[in-house]
Amino acid sequence: MVRFFLIMLVAIQISFGNNNKGNKNMNNIHDLTVLDMNGREVKLSDYKGKVLMIVNVASKCGYTKQYTGLESIYEKYKSKGFEILAFPCNDFGAQEPGTNKEIQEFCTATFSVKFKLFDKIKVLGKNKLPLYERLINNSNTEQGDIKWNFEKFIISKTGEIVARFRSGVEPESKEILIKIESELLK
Repeated sequence: MVRFFLIMLVAIQISFGNNNKGNKNMNNIHDLTVLDMNGREVKLSDYKGKVLMIVNVASKCGYTKQYTGLESIYEKYKSKGFEILAFPCNDFGAQEPGTNKEIQEFCTATFSVKFKLFDKIKVLGKNKLPLYERLINNSNTEQGDIKWNFEKFIISKTGEIVARFRSGVEPESKEILIKIESELLK
């Protein structure tokens, strides 16, 4: 009987050990690939050594003005190893109806955006981009679906998801700037 319990204990430890390995992978994005606005694959591992902000964006949203703040922090920190990866999304109130070309033209003409824009994606439902599946289900930040446009995630230089900020938190807010600066120092 004691032998049976010892075997069960070892099996449980092995099982939990494997689950933790899976969770560790769910906290990192460097193994994923996304599409840029021209349909070309981009490996997120290409951003190793950079601090990232990943944000779902829309052109006809009450938060669209946040493009100004995003561009401002991009200009402020890009020379220190900071990048913004923006993913247009039409999941909330059909607020991003345009094509990739129209979105790019709008962002450039209206907000002088120079940071990287990616292919228009889904962040909700069964067709959700695998990157967003990872962002909303990691064990490092608040879990749960994206609630609206302009949710922001901070990614460490090693690809770890380290912070999540809801739409109402402005890109130039103190809490976001402190997180970016602390990650850049690592």
